[in-house]
Amino acid sequence: MPATYRQYTKHWINTESEQNKKKRAGTAHSILKKYYPTSKITLRYATPVQLLVSVMLSAQCTDKKVNEVTAAFFNKYKTAKDYARIKMKTLEGFIRPTGFYHSKAKNIVRTTRILEKRFGGKLPKTMEEMLKLPGVARKTANVVLINAYGIVEGIPVDTHVGRIAQRLGFSNTDNPKKIEHDLMKLFPKKEWGMLSYRLIDHGRNVCTAKNRKCVKCPLKKLCPSSLM
Repeated sequence: MPATYRQYTKHWINTESEQNKKKRAGTAHSILKKYYPTSKITLRYATPVQLLVSVMLSAQCTDKKVNEVTAAFFNKYKTAKDYARIKMKTLEGFIRPTGFYHSKAKNIVRTTRILEKRFGGKLPKTMEEMLKLPGVARKTANVVLINAYGIVEGIPVDTHVGRIAQRLGFSNTDNPKKIEHDLMKLFPKKEWGMLSYRLIDHGRNVCTAKNRKCVKCPLKKLCPSSLM
Protein backbone atom coordinates (compact mmCIF):
# COMPACT_ATOMS: atom_id res chain seq x y z
CA MET A 1 0.00 0.00 0.00
CA PRO A 2 1.35 3.52 -0.79
CA ALA A 3 3.14 5.03 2.19
CA THR A 4 2.03 8.67 2.17
CA TYR A 5 -1.40 10.30 2.21
CA ARG A 6 -0.84 11.90 -1.20
CA GLN A 7 0.32 8.61 -2.69
CA TYR A 8 -2.64 6.80 -1.19
CA THR A 9 -5.08 9.36 -2.57
CA LYS A 10 -3.61 8.93 -6.06
CA HIS A 11 -3.79 5.18 -5.65
CA TRP A 12 -7.43 5.52 -4.62
CA ILE A 13 -8.26 7.68 -7.66
CA ASN A 14 -6.57 5.26 -10.04
CA THR A 15 -8.37 2.19 -8.67
CA GLU A 16 -11.83 3.50 -7.73
CA SER A 17 -14.61 2.87 -10.23
CA GLU A 18 -16.34 5.87 -11.82
CA GLN A 19 -19.65 4.61 -10.50
CA ASN A 20 -18.39 4.59 -6.91
CA LYS A 21 -16.71 7.97 -7.33
CA LYS A 22 -19.96 9.50 -8.58
CA LYS A 23 -21.81 7.96 -5.67
CA ARG A 24 -19.30 9.44 -3.19
CA ALA A 25 -19.56 12.80 -4.93
CA GLY A 26 -23.34 12.80 -4.64
CA THR A 27 -23.19 11.89 -0.96
CA ALA A 28 -20.53 14.54 -0.33
CA HIS A 29 -22.62 17.27 -1.89
CA SER A 30 -25.73 16.24 0.05
CA ILE A 31 -23.70 16.62 3.24
CA LEU A 32 -22.22 19.95 2.15
CA LYS A 33 -25.71 21.28 1.35
CA LYS A 34 -26.79 20.40 4.86
CA TYR A 35 -23.77 21.98 6.58
CA TYR A 36 -23.47 25.04 4.33
CA PRO A 37 -27.02 25.87 3.15
CA THR A 38 -26.38 29.60 2.65
CA SER A 39 -22.92 29.58 1.06
CA LYS A 40 -22.35 32.49 -1.30
CA ILE A 41 -19.69 34.80 -2.66
CA THR A 42 -18.07 36.88 0.09
CA LEU A 43 -16.79 39.68 -2.13
CA ARG A 44 -18.79 42.90 -1.71
CA TYR A 45 -19.87 44.87 -4.78
CA ALA A 46 -22.80 46.90 -6.11
CA THR A 47 -22.41 46.59 -9.89
CA PRO A 48 -21.35 43.79 -12.27
CA VAL A 49 -18.20 45.73 -13.18
CA GLN A 50 -17.29 46.06 -9.51
CA LEU A 51 -17.75 42.30 -9.22
CA LEU A 52 -15.29 41.77 -12.06
CA VAL A 53 -12.79 44.17 -10.48
CA SER A 54 -13.10 42.43 -7.11
CA VAL A 55 -12.54 38.98 -8.57
CA MET A 56 -9.52 40.20 -10.52
CA LEU A 57 -8.09 41.70 -7.32
CA SER A 58 -8.69 38.46 -5.39
CA ALA A 59 -5.92 36.64 -7.27
CA GLN A 60 -3.27 35.74 -4.66
CA CYS A 61 -5.26 37.74 -2.11
CA THR A 62 -8.01 36.99 0.42
CA ASP A 63 -11.58 38.14 -0.13
CA LYS A 64 -11.43 39.88 3.23
CA LYS A 65 -8.51 42.04 2.15
CA VAL A 66 -10.13 42.78 -1.22
CA ASN A 67 -13.29 43.99 0.55
CA GLU A 68 -11.21 46.24 2.80
CA VAL A 69 -9.43 47.71 -0.22
CA THR A 70 -12.46 48.21 -2.48
CA ALA A 71 -14.44 49.91 0.31
CA ALA A 72 -12.20 52.95 -0.24
CA PHE A 73 -13.11 53.54 -3.88
CA PHE A 74 -16.20 51.54 -4.92
CA ASN A 75 -18.50 54.41 -3.95
CA LYS A 76 -16.88 56.54 -6.70
CA TYR A 77 -15.85 53.99 -9.35
CA LYS A 78 -18.83 51.87 -10.39
CA THR A 79 -18.94 51.51 -14.17
CA ALA A 80 -16.63 50.37 -16.94
CA LYS A 81 -16.31 54.01 -18.01
CA ASP A 82 -15.12 54.98 -14.52
CA TYR A 83 -12.28 52.45 -14.61
CA ALA A 84 -11.44 53.01 -18.27
CA ARG A 85 -10.75 56.68 -17.47
CA ILE A 86 -9.05 56.30 -14.10
CA LYS A 87 -5.37 57.24 -13.94
CA MET A 88 -3.20 54.16 -13.58
CA LYS A 89 -1.29 55.58 -10.61
CA THR A 90 -4.54 56.37 -8.84
CA LEU A 91 -5.84 52.83 -9.27
CA GLU A 92 -2.49 51.35 -8.24
CA GLY A 93 -2.59 53.44 -5.09
CA PHE A 94 -5.98 52.02 -4.17
CA ILE A 95 -5.20 48.35 -4.88
CA ARG A 96 -1.56 48.11 -3.73
CA PRO A 97 -2.44 46.02 -0.60
CA THR A 98 -3.86 43.22 -2.77
CA GLY A 99 -0.44 42.44 -4.27
CA PHE A 100 0.70 42.38 -7.89
CA TYR A 101 -0.96 45.77 -8.19
CA HIS A 102 0.92 46.88 -11.33
CA SER A 103 -0.37 44.00 -13.45
CA LYS A 104 -3.81 44.03 -11.79
CA ALA A 105 -4.27 47.75 -12.47
CA LYS A 106 -3.12 47.33 -16.06
CA ASN A 107 -5.55 44.46 -16.68
CA ILE A 108 -8.47 46.27 -15.04
CA VAL A 109 -7.98 49.38 -17.17
CA ARG A 110 -7.41 47.42 -20.38
CA THR A 111 -10.43 45.20 -19.72
CA THR A 112 -12.81 48.04 -18.89
CA ARG A 113 -11.72 49.92 -22.01
CA ILE A 114 -12.62 46.84 -24.05
CA LEU A 115 -15.98 46.65 -22.27
CA GLU A 116 -16.63 50.27 -23.18
CA LYS A 117 -15.53 49.89 -26.80
CA ARG A 118 -17.00 46.48 -27.69
CA PHE A 119 -19.78 45.75 -25.21
CA GLY A 120 -21.33 49.11 -24.43
CA GLY A 121 -19.86 49.08 -20.93
CA LYS A 122 -21.56 45.78 -20.06
CA LEU A 123 -19.99 42.44 -19.16
CA PRO A 124 -20.21 39.78 -21.88
CA LYS A 125 -22.42 36.80 -21.16
CA THR A 126 -20.37 33.92 -22.58
CA MET A 127 -17.28 32.11 -21.40
CA GLU A 128 -15.65 32.56 -24.80
CA GLU A 129 -16.00 36.34 -24.69
CA MET A 130 -15.00 36.60 -21.03
CA LEU A 131 -11.77 34.71 -21.63
CA LYS A 132 -10.70 37.26 -24.24
CA LEU A 133 -10.56 39.99 -21.60
CA PRO A 134 -7.08 40.80 -20.19
CA GLY A 135 -6.48 39.17 -16.81
CA VAL A 136 -9.59 36.99 -17.00
CA ALA A 137 -9.08 33.21 -16.71
CA ARG A 138 -11.72 30.51 -16.23
CA LYS A 139 -12.09 30.96 -12.46
CA THR A 140 -12.75 34.69 -12.82
CA ALA A 141 -15.08 34.15 -15.77
CA ASN A 142 -17.05 31.47 -13.92
CA VAL A 143 -17.49 33.60 -10.81
CA VAL A 144 -18.60 36.64 -12.79
CA LEU A 145 -21.03 34.76 -15.05
CA ILE A 146 -22.61 32.93 -12.10
CA ASN A 147 -23.00 35.96 -9.85
CA ALA A 148 -23.71 38.67 -12.42
CA TYR A 149 -26.05 36.75 -14.71
CA GLY A 150 -26.83 33.38 -13.13
CA ILE A 151 -25.11 31.75 -16.10
CA VAL A 152 -23.37 28.48 -15.19
CA GLU A 153 -20.77 27.24 -17.67
CA GLY A 154 -18.33 25.67 -15.24
CA ILE A 155 -17.11 25.41 -11.66
CA PRO A 156 -14.94 28.16 -10.15
CA VAL A 157 -11.80 26.44 -8.83
CA ASP A 158 -9.83 28.39 -6.23
CA THR A 159 -7.22 27.03 -3.81
CA HIS A 160 -9.87 25.66 -1.41
CA VAL A 161 -11.83 23.88 -4.13
CA GLY A 162 -8.67 22.41 -5.64
CA ARG A 163 -7.33 21.23 -2.29
CA ILE A 164 -10.55 19.50 -1.23
CA ALA A 165 -11.07 17.92 -4.67
CA GLN A 166 -7.65 16.32 -4.32
CA ARG A 167 -8.08 15.26 -0.70
CA LEU A 168 -11.44 13.63 -1.43
CA GLY A 169 -9.95 11.75 -4.36
CA PHE A 170 -12.06 13.53 -6.96
CA SER A 171 -9.01 14.79 -8.87
CA ASN A 172 -5.29 14.00 -8.86
CA THR A 173 -3.90 17.13 -10.50
CA ASP A 174 -2.85 20.61 -9.43
CA ASN A 175 -4.11 22.12 -12.68
CA PRO A 176 -7.28 24.17 -11.99
CA LYS A 177 -8.66 23.54 -15.50
CA LYS A 178 -8.30 19.78 -15.11
CA ILE A 179 -9.73 19.87 -11.59
CA GLU A 180 -12.75 21.76 -12.93
CA HIS A 181 -13.16 19.16 -15.68
CA ASP A 182 -12.95 16.30 -13.16
CA LEU A 183 -15.58 17.90 -10.91
CA MET A 184 -17.90 18.70 -13.82
CA LYS A 185 -17.99 14.98 -14.65
CA LEU A 186 -18.99 14.05 -11.09
CA PHE A 187 -21.60 16.68 -10.19
CA PRO A 188 -24.81 17.73 -12.00
CA LYS A 189 -24.62 21.10 -13.75
CA LYS A 190 -27.39 22.60 -11.63
CA GLU A 191 -25.12 22.22 -8.58
CA TRP A 192 -21.90 23.64 -10.03
CA GLY A 193 -22.23 27.20 -8.79
CA MET A 194 -23.21 26.39 -5.21
CA LEU A 195 -20.79 23.47 -5.05
CA SER A 196 -17.87 25.83 -5.39
CA TYR A 197 -18.98 28.09 -2.53
CA ARG A 198 -19.78 25.16 -0.27
CA LEU A 199 -16.33 23.70 -0.86
CA ILE A 200 -14.80 27.11 -0.18
CA ASP A 201 -16.65 27.41 3.14
CA HIS A 202 -15.59 23.87 4.04
CA GLY A 203 -12.00 24.70 3.13
CA ARG A 204 -12.00 27.82 5.27
CA ASN A 205 -13.64 26.22 8.30
CA VAL A 206 -12.66 22.53 8.40
CA CYS A 207 -10.50 21.19 5.59
CA THR A 208 -7.89 23.93 5.92
CA ALA A 209 -4.51 23.95 4.18
CA LYS A 210 -2.75 23.41 7.53
CA ASN A 211 -4.04 21.79 10.72
CA ARG A 212 -7.13 20.41 9.06
CA LYS A 213 -9.88 19.36 11.46
CA CYS A 214 -10.48 15.78 10.27
CA VAL A 215 -12.00 14.65 13.57
CA LYS A 216 -15.01 16.93 13.17
CA CYS A 217 -15.21 16.77 9.37
CA PRO A 218 -18.67 15.66 8.16
CA LEU A 219 -17.02 14.21 5.03
CA LYS A 220 -14.46 12.06 6.84
CA LYS A 221 -16.18 8.75 6.00
CA LEU A 222 -15.96 9.66 2.30
CA CYS A 223 -12.33 10.76 2.43
CA PRO A 224 -9.49 8.39 1.40
CA SER A 225 -7.49 9.50 4.47
CA SER A 226 -10.03 7.84 6.76
CA LEU A 227 -9.25 4.47 5.15
CA MET A 228 -5.48 4.59 5.59
